[in-house]
Amino acid sequence: MIVKSLELENFRNYHTLYVEFDKNTNIFYGDNAQGKTNILEAVYLSGTTKSHKGSKDREMIFFSSEESHVRTFVQKGNIQYKIDLHLKKNRTKGVAVNGIPIKKASELFGIINMVFFSPEDLNIIKNGPAERRRFLDMELCQLDKIYLHNLSCYNKIVNQRNKLLKDIAFHPEWEDTLDVWDMQLAGYGAKIIKRRAIFAEQMNVLSGEIHEKLTGGKEHLSIGYEPNIQADRLYEQLKRDREKDMRSKTTSSGPHRDDLSFRVHGIDIRKYGSQGQQRTSALSLKLSEIELVKKIIKDTPILLLDDVLSELDANRQNYLLNSIHDIQTFITCTGLDEFVNNRFPINRIFRVENGTVTTEN
Repeated sequence: MIVKSLELENFRNYHTLYVEFDKNTNIFYGDNAQGKTNILEAVYLSGTTKSHKGSKDREMIFFSSEESHVRTFVQKGNIQYKIDLHLKKNRTKGVAVNGIPIKKASELFGIINMVFFSPEDLNIIKNGPAERRRFLDMELCQLDKIYLHNLSCYNKIVNQRNKLLKDIAFHPEWEDTLDVWDMQLAGYGAKIIKRRAIFAEQMNVLSGEIHEKLTGGKEHLSIGYEPNIQADRLYEQLKRDREKDMRSKTTSSGPHRDDLSFRVHGIDIRKYGSQGQQRTSALSLKLSEIELVKKIIKDTPILLLDDVLSELDANRQNYLLNSIHDIQTFITCTGLDEFVNNRFPINRIFRVENGTVTTEN
């Protein structure tokens, strides 16, 4: 699986751009705030319909324009795909694959599998559970369309239930209708919980092996899934929480409150780990994500590294770079020194300056 080329019109700080990529390593270097990350964002958008930053469509459109186009050409085995995204400031985006419009994002997921790694990911362990849930969902949605469907339905029902909880304050007679939402919420929630548990265990096995190598056998990392409630108890818990939920006007139980635990030799490093332990564990997590995707899709994912190397010491840099030699990789950085120092093979170099991309080799 490789991304062959990218074409942008009025996307972020690019009025127009056409760039062809190498099948191996692509380096985008230049000063900060020149548009390097925007290229990675466009590639990620092409595979998921979403920004890795959580940006809204209107925020990705060139400031003086009303709409934007992102076109990505992908080679997957013997099949070629052209993915078109049409972003609009005041309307829902349009998406087409090989010229045929699609109605649901789920129809796009799986054409390109991507792993995005940014400096923010290094803080996934010390930050709040919302970021760890987002990590779970971002990867599972790419790998499992059924999970994507269940999560989408679950989130809609949570929003509708929360709206009803607010409305009940003015219409107490509507309380009985909560049963309808609770049954649906429990049904979709149970499926999400079960799928997350499997994924977390797979990540636990892989990350444990990688972490021991990263630390020279000095540390053993274990990742655990911490569901807010067990799958078979969600419906009863929603009923028990009803009075509390009506007072707080929000749904207090369900997988939207799950978390992942990270322990080194039994110690919870979310709370008690050093910054070095947390960052090494985060690197183990992302590398295990790559390995799991390989196993599931029987192909290599696209790897997007957004200014990560500057945040890692030499040993972690070397381990990361040695782990990705067989993957099409897009790397942003401010300079090329780290690659020269590590003797890392660079297949194509792009200089990015003020929304202009120049190929240097």
